[in-house]
Amino acid sequence: MTIIITLYSIAVTVTVYLLSLKVTRKYPTPFTTPVFLSTVAIILILLVSHISYQNYQIAKDIMSYFLGPATVALAIPLYKNRTMMLKYLTPILFGMIVGSTVTISSAVILAKLLHLSQHVLAALTIKSITVPVASEVAKNIGANQVLVAGFVMITGMFGAMFGLKLLSLLNIHHPISRGLALGTISHGIGTGEAVKEGEIQGAISGVAMAFTAVLTSFIIPWFFR
Repeated sequence: MTIIITLYSIAVTVTVYLLSLKVTRKYPTPFTTPVFLSTVAIILILLVSHISYQNYQIAKDIMSYFLGPATVALAIPLYKNRTMMLKYLTPILFGMIVGSTVTISSAVILAKLLHLSQHVLAALTIKSITVPVASEVAKNIGANQVLVAGFVMITGMFGAMFGLKLLSLLNIHHPISRGLALGTISHGIGTGEAVKEGEIQGAISGVAMAFTAVLTSFIIPWFFR
C-alpha cells in the first residue's frame, strides 16, 4: 500500500507541475507561478485523496534526493559565465553581504515592533536560507522547525511570485542584479525562477543562495547564545 501511495504521490506532483508550466505560459501572472499554483493544487488533491503529509513524505524525500544533482548542475552556467562573474565580483560580494544583513535585521525589527515571541523571532531570522540549512540552524538556536519551514517556504514562494516583477517595476534589468536579489532573498525557490529567466540570472542566484546560507548559519547562532 505504501508503495502505491508513494508512486501515486510522485505521479501527481510531476503531472501537476508540468500542467502548471503550461498554465503559466498561457496566463502569466504571479498566482500562476508554477511553485505557487502546483503547491496549492497538490495540497487539494492530497486532501481529496485522503493522503496525509506523513504518507506523502516518502515521495517527497525521493524527489528531494534529485535536488542535489540539480543544484550542482548550476555550476555549469556559473563556469560558462565566470569571466562576467569575476568582472562584477566586488558588487556581487557587496550585494550578498548587504542583502543577507538586511534580511536578518528586517526580521528582527519586525518581530520587535509586533512584540513577537522569541520562537517566532528565531524562525524569522533564517527565513531566507534554504530549508536543509535552515533546519540545522534552527536546532542550534532552539527555533521551532515547523515555523522555520513555513517561513522559509512563504519567503521563497513570495520571491518567486513577485520578485522578478518587482525588480522590473523598479527598473532593475541587469541579469547579475536580478539573479543576486532572488538568490539572496528567496533561496532555492527564487533560484528556480531565475534559471527560467536566463542562464546568468540562474548562475548568480545559485551563488547568492549558497553564500547567504553559509553567512547566515555563521551569524545567527551568535544572536541566540
